[in-house]
This record gives sequence, C-alpha cells and structure tokens, in this order.
Amino acid sequence: MDAAIEARGLVKRFGGRAVVDGVDLSVPAGAIFGFLGQNGAGKTTTLRMLLGILEPDGGERRLLGESRPLKAAHRVGYLPEERGLYPAMTPREAIAYMGALRGLPWAEGRRRADTLLEANGLGGHGQARIKTLSKGMAQKVQLLATIVHQPDLIVLDEPFSGLDPVNQDVLETLIRGERARGATILFSTHVMAHAERLCDSLVVIAHGRTRFTGSVDAARRLLPTRVALVTERPLASADAVLPAGFAHDGGNGYRFDLPADGLEPTLRRLLDTGAGVRDLHVERPGLHDAFMAIVGDDARAAGAAA
Repeated sequence: MDAAIEARGLVKRFGGRAVVDGVDLSVPAGAIFGFLGQNGAGKTTTLRMLLGILEPDGGERRLLGESRPLKAAHRVGYLPEERGLYPAMTPREAIAYMGALRGLPWAEGRRRADTLLEANGLGGHGQARIKTLSKGMAQKVQLLATIVHQPDLIVLDEPFSGLDPVNQDVLETLIRGERARGATILFSTHVMAHAERLCDSLVVIAHGRTRFTGSVDAARRLLPTRVALVTERPLASADAVLPAGFAHDGGNGYRFDLPADGLEPTLRRLLDTGAGVRDLHVERPGLHDAFMAIVGDDARAAGAAA
C-alpha cells in the first residue's frame, strides 16, 4: 500500500455553508504527515471525514485501503482535539480500556499500559485516579491510550495543545518512535515549529481548500533565501553595490535576496568600496514564513473580520 490515506475533493457543509470545500491529500504509508491550517480552516472536520466519524457531502476517501473508513477503525489510533477520560479511572485501566475497544485483550492491555506509563515518566501514577493528575499528565495518558494497540495509523488532532515545552519534546520523541515502529502518523497543528521538525511532508489548507502539498523544503522554496549584511562603515552608494530590491535596516544594515549567481560578485563590489563587512549571513526561509505566504491573504482577511 503506497498511501495510508487518500482523499479527493472532500466537501462538508453545515447549514448550507461549506466548511470543507475541496480538500485533496495523500498520506504516504510510514510517513509523518502534517495537516496545517489556521484555526477554523476545516482541519478537524476533514480529519473526522477521513476517519468515518462524519460522512462527506462530496468527494472520495480511502483509509488504509478501505473506502469505508470504519472498517479499518481497529487499525487506527485517534486523539481528538476535545480531550476526554473517565476521571474516576486509573491511567492503567484507562489505557487498557481504550485498547480493549480496539480488540486488545484486557490482560495484554494492562501489561502494555504498565510499560508505556513507565517509559513516559508516569510509572508512579498508574494506580492514581485520573482526576488527581495534572492536565498535562492526563493528556499524556490519553495519548498513550491512543497508541496502546500499536495501530498502523495514528491521527492526532492538535496534539501539542496544552503541553508544556518539556512534554512537547516528549511527544515529538514518541511520534518519531511510532514511525520507527512502522506506523503512519497524521497530525494537525497550527504551530509551525512542530511540523518543521517532524514532518516528511505536509498539506496546508485555508478556508476548507487545499493550498499546498509537498515537503517542508518545497514549502520553504516558495520564498527566496535572504541575506543579512552589516558593513563596518556606511555604503556611499548602496544601489551600485547591492542587488536590486535590497532593504535598508537602518545604520549599516541591509537585507536582500540571495542573487542567482551567488554572493561572490556582491562581495567583490563590497571589498572595492572599502566599507568592510562586520556581519554577513544567509537566512533560509522558515516554515512559518512559507505558511504565511501560502495563506497570507486568508490570514489578513480573518484578522480584519475579527
């Protein structure tokens, strides 16, 4: 199977309004795949359609080779955006219970729960009531319950929300470990840093439509590489030395797009002026910059509406 998830032209309407209006995506088997978009872009609705929780009003989807996603539900681990655990249960029983819902025997579920809790810093809390745990600890328990049955596909909706930086790093490590086990991971987020570190490829949606599909590097290449320069002394005639379209940062600072023929011609002209170079470095565009370029008009429109 080349793709764990495929969708073409997914549409979902609520009250006559298209919340999802033609989303396409293909998630390669064994990949960590990011599903990016602003709040309200249609990410959660799309995930629910892919999983069979919602039926689309248009388009097609396949999940682990099944055109009816619920037939593959036992092979999927899903962490919804709305977290929820039975507060009177213990973490050990909650994890085993979620495994049992996916066909895992109770005894095996409890054994795996003990292993997962110990490996993720919760070994001493396995018999505590969930209502006594911190929010971050409870969220970690729910995540472990999502993967206890060792699913082929893991779908995480805003999994980093509410976690402190330490536990965000723990979650990133866990996601990489699940991929190493052979699982496919699809996670939605509006925080670019996590996607930049984790994703093999990603899709960006805005207003319910696909705007970009490809690798993180491909997204970055949508923007030019910039060069930041600080000279020792002011440039007498920057127009004659620097590439066209440069920006003056004030003082002796300048920024410009990396020229197609490289930096050497610009450096030679700089040396000829005698202005000297205090600092010069290349700034590769980040995923945040690429994301804003892809959805910039939508982001500005949403901000104006707010």
